[in-house]
Amino acid sequence: MNIALKDIRQNLGRFLMTAAGVAFLVTASIGMIGLYRGIVQDALVIIDQVGADLWVVQGGRSGPFSESSAISSDMDRRVAGIAGVAGVRRFVQISQQFSFRGRELRASITGLDFPKDRGQWVPLTVGRHLENGHFEAIADASIGLALGDQVQLGQDDFTIVGMSRGMVDMSGDGLLIVTVNDAMAIAQRRTSEEVLLARTQPGYGQSTSGSSVQQDSKIAATLVTLEQGADEKAVRAAIMAWGDANVLSEADQQNLLLNQRLWRLRVQILAFTTVLMLVMAIVVSLIIYMLTMEKRHQIAMLKLIGARNAVIVGMIAQQSFLIGAGGLVLGLLLSQLIFPYFPRRVVIDLPDIGMLAIAMAVICGLASLLGISRALKVRAQEILS
Repeated sequence: MNIALKDIRQNLGRFLMTAAGVAFLVTASIGMIGLYRGIVQDALVIIDQVGADLWVVQGGRSGPFSESSAISSDMDRRVAGIAGVAGVRRFVQISQQFSFRGRELRASITGLDFPKDRGQWVPLTVGRHLENGHFEAIADASIGLALGDQVQLGQDDFTIVGMSRGMVDMSGDGLLIVTVNDAMAIAQRRTSEEVLLARTQPGYGQSTSGSSVQQDSKIAATLVTLEQGADEKAVRAAIMAWGDANVLSEADQQNLLLNQRLWRLRVQILAFTTVLMLVMAIVVSLIIYMLTMEKRHQIAMLKLIGARNAVIVGMIAQQSFLIGAGGLVLGLLLSQLIFPYFPRRVVIDLPDIGMLAIAMAVICGLASLLGISRALKVRAQEILS
């Protein structure tokens, strides 16, 4: 006969309530870890899928995601002439807020170098990729647009010809993919009053920055595809020798985002998760201790009839681990029910669940020690009290 299971059956309601309390703490821990995983996945979605071997950005900068970047409009043609380069594409990305049918929407407008890049790397749920050089767009479902909608961006109306899901930037704004020329037109839009006021300013039309980049340039980067067997170091060195450009590989972009841009977020989420684990350990310890205190009479009876300490220790330890296991299972079920409705992506990975299960086992094992130490102090004579 398993004494731990028999005791749980007699106090099933209390056990379920205890497991439910632990489950909410587990859900919060899963949510914190999953939120970080989701932010990382969102931040890397373009880098991982666009298929660029090198990113040519503004000199002295680490753009276009870690910081702003603006390169000269002829950078793609200059890079295309280097030996070992198979193809180049211009890239633009700007955040834009716009009105649509009385609603204020926000999107990350991403310009692709049509017709070299029609957005074939974007997974579509419905519709098609870009087929015309102007006034077509692919929208992520999170923006709030639908296939066939017409939305005004800048001075022009764009038709949504394709829909994607999960294509967002680091801040969670859905990607609205247009051609690079359309994206620059949207970014450079100014009202007639702004133009008139600018013309009245002294030195209008003259650049005083000393930069080789046009001050109204919106090209953020040039995406480079290398030939088979090309020497990446030689291509990088040739571009860097110009002085007005910096070259980043896909690994460089990932490192900049994960170990610099998202470093504080990673530490903060780790700190929150650690606090939740400590709270969980305290809660489980107190619950096991209180359950042990309530069973002092039964423990004294067991000792009176000759039960070994190992039986009592096993009962308390098994109850502790069953509470942890029940809380973990309920927490996973709650996560699957709740997190799909969160505004940001929450990614639940099996390795993270495995690590959490190990942490739960350690917590429950340590928590049971408090109850075990109290149970071992119970004497058989206490049955008479």
